[in-house]
Amino acid sequence: QVQLEESGGGLVQAGGSLRLSCEASGLIFSSYIMGWFRQAPGKERAFVAAVSRNGGSLDYADSVKGRFTISRDSAKNTVYLQMNGLKPEDTAVYYCAARKTNGYSTSRIPETYDYWGRGTQVTVSS
Repeated sequence: QVQLEESGGGLVQAGGSLRLSCEASGLIFSSYIMGWFRQAPGKERAFVAAVSRNGGSLDYADSVKGRFTISRDSAKNTVYLQMNGLKPEDTAVYYCAARKTNGYSTSRIPETYDYWGRGTQVTVSS
């Protein structure tokens, strides 16, 4: 079975950093776009970042550009989200997602992703 397991969430002060990890299993990692989405209470799930199957293309939401970095490690079947300069508005449950593809692009559209993790809570205090 396919599993995406997030880790690394927690409570940090504004301006701090966290690194989220998502380990994928049960799939051919190199065949999938990997993305990060987040959902705050009362809000819809929103795109955060995505990386193409070979790591060659990166995409970020405007709200996190310059602060967050997405990367993937093919040897570990793991995608990361390095979050620096965290703000209270970054507080949300962060979800890892995987989308099968034959190409080398990314996607911001959650409905196009095939698999999802359970999420990890990130809380940023003022």
